[in-house]
Amino acid sequence: MAQGETRRADAALLMQDLMSGKVKVGGDFTLTDSRGRRAGLSQYRGKWVLLYFGFTTCPDVCPTDLFEIGKAVRLLGADGEGVQPVFVTLDPERDRPAMIGEYVASFHPRFVALTGAPSEIATVAARYRVFYERVAIPGGLGYTIDHAAFTYVIRPDGNYHGILPPGTPADRMTLVLRDAMAEPPP
Repeated sequence: MAQGETRRADAALLMQDLMSGKVKVGGDFTLTDSRGRRAGLSQYRGKWVLLYFGFTTCPDVCPTDLFEIGKAVRLLGADGEGVQPVFVTLDPERDRPAMIGEYVASFHPRFVALTGAPSEIATVAARYRVFYERVAIPGGLGYTIDHAAFTYVIRPDGNYHGILPPGTPADRMTLVLRDAMAEPPP
């Protein structure tokens, strides 16, 4: 099996893990926020978290999804205060703390941006079954990050609730969140 086929097979297995409900997904983690402080999911206990993994130089999918996340939080009105959007970079070598803070603030002022050492990002990504890899751009024009682009919904108790696929519109996110918020805690 060629390297590209192996990576696609690995991505399919990660997707199967997310959808099956048979494998533990998620958990608390600590990374570095846009102010250079250590931060993690535990500080948002009591809130629903919309967790997104991406990178700031993504040309289309990441900014589109981040826009929709920010819009969903606004559409929730007062209920949006109970939702915390969180962005974790998959490109810590280029996405520096202050820069990612400014980047996500353009989508919603309460967005939190997190980064860390490549090994820390790899650990968190593995915990959430996030497929990603650095891919060279032909012609020596640098690299991009190929990645799964799901929005993870984390319950107020810090546990994984589910995923929203790439391109989920804000109105759909809002419906999913309102339904989830109406459910009794597990």
